[in-house]
Amino acid sequence: MNNVSLIGRLTAPPALQNTLNGTSVCRFSIAVDRRFKKEGQPTADFIPVVAWRQTAEFVSKYFTKGSRIAVIGSIQTRSWDDDDGQRHYATEVVADNVEFCESKKDSTSSGPVKAPNPATTEAGYNDDSYVPPLPAPPPELNMDGYYPMPEGDDDFLF
Repeated sequence: MNNVSLIGRLTAPPALQNTLNGTSVCRFSIAVDRRFKKEGQPTADFIPVVAWRQTAEFVSKYFTKGSRIAVIGSIQTRSWDDDDGQRHYATEVVADNVEFCESKKDSTSSGPVKAPNPATTEAGYNDDSYVPPLPAPPPELNMDGYYPMPEGDDDFLF
């Protein structure tokens, strides 16, 4: 199975181009923080990504250098020969889906606009003050490490 999920920041503005037949393609690179960092080693990996069609147009329109992005796709390798006959190889992530990982920074906005929740509004709460009740805690385990059976319930299927 060839699945990749990455979260990182764009290292440069995404480059949108069109193929000879008019298909949109966008190439960009994301810096992905490493989970474990060793002294003297890089703290991030720089992953090349390519997006096609509507995904390419979306990335080009809404993401800029430094934007935090989630990329879901697959790893693909390709090779080509240059004009001198030298063989080159590339490994990149082909993005099937991309998502925002942070809200848009807009200094003129006072925050996100939320639609009112009818259930809390009708109950007399406004959306900012309503806190749902906590679920009931699970029953305590007995001495053998099992949950106790409910008393008085003889309708078990086994």
